[in-house]
Amino acid sequence: MNVVPLPAPALARLARTSPDPAGLTFLGSALHTRRLLLLKALLVRVHRHRAAVEPGALGRFERSWELVERVDRHRPAVVREVLDYPTTGAWLAGALAEPVGPGFDRLLARLDSIAATAALRGGGPLDLTVETPDGLLSLPGVGRLPVAAPRVRISAGERIVRFHPDGARHAAPAVLTFSGARHGLLTGHGPGWSQVHPLPGGAACLDDLDPYRAGAGGGSVGTAADHTDTDHAAWSARWRAAQDLLRRTDPGRAAEIARAVRVVVPLVPRGPRHRGATLSAAPGAVLTSLPAGAHGMAETLVHELHHSKLATLHELVPLYGHGRDTVHRVGWRPDPRPIAGVLHGAYAHLALADLWRRAATADEVPKSWRSRAGQQFDDIHDQVGDALEILLESDELTAEGREFADQMRQHHASLGATPLAAG
Repeated sequence: MNVVPLPAPALARLARTSPDPAGLTFLGSALHTRRLLLLKALLVRVHRHRAAVEPGALGRFERSWELVERVDRHRPAVVREVLDYPTTGAWLAGALAEPVGPGFDRLLARLDSIAATAALRGGGPLDLTVETPDGLLSLPGVGRLPVAAPRVRISAGERIVRFHPDGARHAAPAVLTFSGARHGLLTGHGPGWSQVHPLPGGAACLDDLDPYRAGAGGGSVGTAADHTDTDHAAWSARWRAAQDLLRRTDPGRAAEIARAVRVVVPLVPRGPRHRGATLSAAPGAVLTSLPAGAHGMAETLVHELHHSKLATLHELVPLYGHGRDTVHRVGWRPDPRPIAGVLHGAYAHLALADLWRRAATADEVPKSWRSRAGQQFDDIHDQVGDALEILLESDELTAEGREFADQMRQHHASLGATPLAAG
């Protein structure tokens, strides 16, 4: 992948769930390199099967690819932001897995929206017609516009962008006007326009608009909540309160979440229990139903971020093998788990144990959470220890995986040696 090998100290800090800016930078570079490789793999697949791809879909894909390359020559940071947006990864995973045929042609149209977003964020004039197969124009990380047409023409000047359904050059007035395109940012307004909701105090957003926000299948980890059913004020308040709580509990971890979590995707609740998930193809996205209270949001962000970190690391440095049918019992799930599930669960719960140990001894956090955190630490500490024994006794880990698990074990032991003040 042309990525500089991860130094052993950085691997150890990641294994110990320590907030580490250098480690995040490395994982971000690895993610971008992998995203470029997957895009190239998609291009190769399109060319290999070009005779089977509908000619119009092929032409639009190649035109959009050229547009991305053109913007990248002048505004590479903008293109990187768009390509590394979590839903781009989910789309890529779906396109690479889809059999060649009408479904594949339909997925290829997404590159239109990606290229248009990069070009708009890059600034400058643009005159482009893009496909809108569902009657929706979706710009990743920006927003969504219903157009009730199979295509729409986008015309952009220096500061204003106009949308003409059907791609007609002499259509009615603009459906939407964009303004504030400085620094690669776009904000919009207009009839029917829905903006991706920014979360306060950072660069993260609440995305309840993107068609790939819950995976290419539209629901592989649960049902994504729709924009019209989302209480954006409640999500912003919960996010702000969680960030404040994390800063008072563990400033380093608060900074890590502010930097690494790009997208929160609201999920429709299933019963009274909270739901949280990540997509391995979309690191940086946390999918969750609205957690109960600031502590619930803080715990969800820490837990799911570590799933994302581990998934990105495993793509770069394989930590375990594949294809084994062996499953293992863990304390936090009723169903037996394969070795990948044991490692992921142990890692995410180790990060929570670290958070709970700090919360239980922090005077700056609410007393109710101090007490609850102390109990949660006691409950999970032994469960993580048992899972680490499974990992270290397994022959399914790679050499790097064993070293990673051993570093986790050392951190786990250090947490247990810290007295708790849960009263």
